[in-house]
Amino acid sequence: MKKEMLINASQSEEIRIAIIEDGRLEELYTERASQDNYVGNIYKGKVVNLEQGIQAAFVDFGVGRNGFLHISDVEPRYYRLAGLDPEEVIRQEQQRERRNPKRRGPDSGGLRPRNKPPIQDLFQRGDEVLVQVIKEGIGNKGPTLSTYISIPGRYLVLMPALGRVGVSRKIEDETERRRLKEILYELKPPKGLGFIVRTAGAGRSRRELSRDLAYLLRLWKVIVRRIRQIEAPVDIYEESDIIIRTIRDIVTSDIDAMIVDGEPAYLRAKEFLKLVMPRQASCLQFYQGKDPLFHKYKLEEEIAQIHRRQVPLREGGSIVIDQTEALVAIDVNSGSFRTDDSAEETAFRVNLAAAKEIARQIRLRDLGGVIVNDFIDMRRERNRRALENALRDFMKRDRARTKILRTSPFGLIEMTRQRVRTNLKKTTFFECPCCSGRGSVKTAESMALDVVRMLMLAAQQPNCRSAILRVHESVASYLNNQKRKTLSDLESEGTMSIEIRGRENVYPEHLELECRDDKGNLLRLPT
Repeated sequence: MKKEMLINASQSEEIRIAIIEDGRLEELYTERASQDNYVGNIYKGKVVNLEQGIQAAFVDFGVGRNGFLHISDVEPRYYRLAGLDPEEVIRQEQQRERRNPKRRGPDSGGLRPRNKPPIQDLFQRGDEVLVQVIKEGIGNKGPTLSTYISIPGRYLVLMPALGRVGVSRKIEDETERRRLKEILYELKPPKGLGFIVRTAGAGRSRRELSRDLAYLLRLWKVIVRRIRQIEAPVDIYEESDIIIRTIRDIVTSDIDAMIVDGEPAYLRAKEFLKLVMPRQASCLQFYQGKDPLFHKYKLEEEIAQIHRRQVPLREGGSIVIDQTEALVAIDVNSGSFRTDDSAEETAFRVNLAAAKEIARQIRLRDLGGVIVNDFIDMRRERNRRALENALRDFMKRDRARTKILRTSPFGLIEMTRQRVRTNLKKTTFFECPCCSGRGSVKTAESMALDVVRMLMLAAQQPNCRSAILRVHESVASYLNNQKRKTLSDLESEGTMSIEIRGRENVYPEHLELECRDDKGNLLRLPT
């Protein structure tokens, strides 16, 4: 299997990075210069407000919008700063839970997560706090913050609050896990600092891990110095740009080529690879072709496909993706796909193909939150379990945290996916002013009925002498042809004249009614 990374940096306004496997788009990352990207940045902030009802603090961290810090994201170091003993806090919470077993975790309204003191005992307005942005703000919500700081290197992650060493859960080989832990213990990291070996650290030598450890320690010293010297609110550490970040997090020995079409981006990537990943430096190529890079690899059509509601499956059938405010609904349709065996086998094979495409579309569209998958019903329990396991396997390559539940009694597979950034659809599109995001508009008949109701209201006004109506030309045509008698009756029963003006350059639901008295004064209709 040929795996390539394509970096489209020819336009300074937007950088796009695609991961393709055998010519098929598998991952897509975009970043625009016009959009603020705070995830991963570390700030020294100041508490501006405490909300006891939701156990959260709002923190000014210097970007113009206050961040949201929930009690579940406050690490125990702040207990000591508030004069509390973390072990005593945990012991008291456990006693309270035994007395009241109905207490739940952080999702239970305003209740505190277990083993956490009230947030008002930890902070007061004006307190300084070191925070990291873990999720971009969505809509009117500010960014989500955490005091659990993590700074990624190439093979290690520095986590000051952890205080110990560990290995990524995605490295499943027990022999390799023990080897990596032994290397970390031999390197003797400073007490009080924690380090986790990333998935990319599997198979790496002591020298490579030592070099990454030294880099992270140098960076941490710089951060500590800035924390002590600069007053809040201020930025302490900013994540690398999307090119360096993606190369650092994704590139492994299975990448056959990295192709960049912008010279400044190429030179930046080349310098980074020489310093941090010299083994992969030879894979970097500068694209000099005449055709745009993504057109050359036929990716523009695949990217356009990402924004469509219906996605066809290679084997037949399709999936339909609908995004709502609260969740994402994905429906699987068999279409014309059939097998000679049975309806059960047909459903199973379509579902397996759909599970693979669902995992791919979730990555490409960067969908997050609650996702409900409505697969084709299957009677055999064996097939249901096999589908669940297949979906979990397909989701393993996703870097966002996911949780997949078992098939519900209604045949649905519910899952959650970590939401870090605004998904691709909201980044690329804005709500349609014609339909307000519904995806449909009223028919000319429906609009005509609305118009008649408003004219009936205007006819009841004793001072109304004229009514001028401005609507879309299709609505005007319907009124003049299908509702002519109704309009004549309104004019004869009342004392007003009705004039309908059709316009082409307005929305299908445009409705503008202007009522005037006998002196030409504008009248306001009751609402």
